Amino acid sequence: MSAGNDDFMVFSGTANLPLAEKVATYLGRPLNKIDIKHFPDGETFCQVIDGVRGKDVFVIQSGSPAPNEAYMELFIIIDALKRGSAARITAVLPYYGYARQDRKDQPRVPITARLIANLLEAAGADRVMTLDLHANQIQGFFDIPLDHLKAEPIILKYIRDQHWSNPIIVAPDTGGAKTAYGYSRKLGCGLAIVAKQRTGGDTVDAFSVVGDVKDHDVIMIDDMTATGGTLSAAAKMCRDSGAKTVHAFVSHFPLTEKGMERLMGEAQLDELVVTDTIPLRAGFDPLKLPFKLTQLSVAPLIAEAIKRTHVDESINDLFNHE
Repeated sequence: MSAGNDDFMVFSGTANLPLAEKVATYLGRPLNKIDIKHFPDGETFCQVIDGVRGKDVFVIQSGSPAPNEAYMELFIIIDALKRGSAARITAVLPYYGYARQDRKDQPRVPITARLIANLLEAAGADRVMTLDLHANQIQGFFDIPLDHLKAEPIILKYIRDQHWSNPIIVAPDTGGAKTAYGYSRKLGCGLAIVAKQRTGGDTVDAFSVVGDVKDHDVIMIDDMTATGGTLSAAAKMCRDSGAKTVHAFVSHFPLTEKGMERLMGEAQLDELVVTDTIPLRAGFDPLKLPFKLTQLSVAPLIAEAIKRTHVDESINDLFNHE
C-alpha cells in the first residue's frame, strides 16, 4: 500500500505495551489511541479513539502472557478497526502463541496454530507480521500474506560485540540444527549439536554432544524457552564436555513457574540472552539468577518492517546481510 508516511497508524493491545511504545518511538510517533476495558465478568471491550477510515493500520499484540486473553483482545481490536473502515489491517505478533501446537501428533488433538490463523483472518486481518515462529510450516496456515521476521540480526550483532576468543555454535536439539548452522556460517565458527530425549512435557534428558566443545565459548541458539528444560540439559552436557563458558540465546521467553525454579537452581549458564517479544514474567527477578540475564529489543526490527510494509518495500532485505 504505497502512500504517504502519515497514512499509517499503530495501535497496541495490552499484552506487551512496553514493546509497542518502543516501536512507536523508533517510528517517531506516539501510539494511536484506543480504549481497552476488561469487565469484572471477564469480557473485553475496546473503542478505537482515533479515526481509521482509509488508513493503513498496524496492531501490535504478543500471544503471551495469557495467550487466550491476548488473542481474544486482538480479535476484538481487529473487528473494531474493520468496522471503522480501515483500509488495511496488519496484525503484528512479536510472539505467535500456540505455535507449538502445529501438528496432529496424537489421536483427537487440535492443530491450534492453524486455528489461530483462521481466527485472525475471520476477525478481519489483511496481513500478519510475526517473529521467529516455532515451526516454519505455520506460514502455510495462512491464506493472507505473512511476514516472518527474524531476531537473527540483533543476536548476531550482540555476539560479535562480545569478541569471545573461542566461540562455537551449539544447537540444543536436532530440530535447531539448521538455524544453528546458519549462525555458525555467518560467524565463521564451529558447530555442535546436543542430542536430546524428552521424557515429559517439562522434562528433558540430554544424552550426547555431537561435536567438540572442550575449551570453547558455547553459544546455544533456540527459538524459545518456557520450562528451561532443553537449555538446562544442554548446558549441563556442554559443561560436562569441557565447555569454557555457556551462553544461551532465545528469541522468546514465555517463562513458566517450573522454568523459573529450574533457571534458579539447575541451569549451568554464564548468560541467558532473550528478546522483549514477551514481557518478563511477573515476580521474576533477574538479579536473583546465578547467571547474567540480558534482554535485547526487537523494536527497531519491527519498526523498520512496519515502515517497509507501508510503502511496499522488501522486508527480506533486512535479513540478507551477513
